Amino acid sequence: MRRVVIDSNVLISARLSPRGAPGRLLAAWLDGRFELIVSPALLVELVGVLERPKFRRWMTVGEARAFVQTLRAGATLIDDPPAQHHRLRDPDDAYLLTLARSAEADYLVSGDGDLRSLQSPQPPVITPADFLVSLDVDE
Repeated sequence: MRRVVIDSNVLISARLSPRGAPGRLLAAWLDGRFELIVSPALLVELVGVLERPKFRRWMTVGEARAFVQTLRAGATLIDDPPAQHHRLRDPDDAYLLTLARSAEADYLVSGDGDLRSLQSPQPPVITPADFLVSLDVDE
């Protein structure tokens, strides 16, 4: 089974728009199509963002926390990896890449252009739509 780290922005998009590619990706995970890898720092970031007032339009704080708890309960939780230096513009991007490498993930799924523009990253960085194609999930 493929091991996958998903960028928090993709997870947020999945929660806000279940019919889009990120939402279908989350549904594929819930169906057991791949192993989702998370870490404490990723979950803290996710709940911190989802608790911001601008998200009240789409969910309550309780719903945001329940979403993150679903991820925590169903995903494979690994320890936060030690920081590594990557030549990336955004330090959060470096964390995701380090997490994916530490977890020996098969893919890092992200819509972030900086991550997707890396030359031969390990693991490969692909979009939610491309990962869905690899799972043979209908568009």
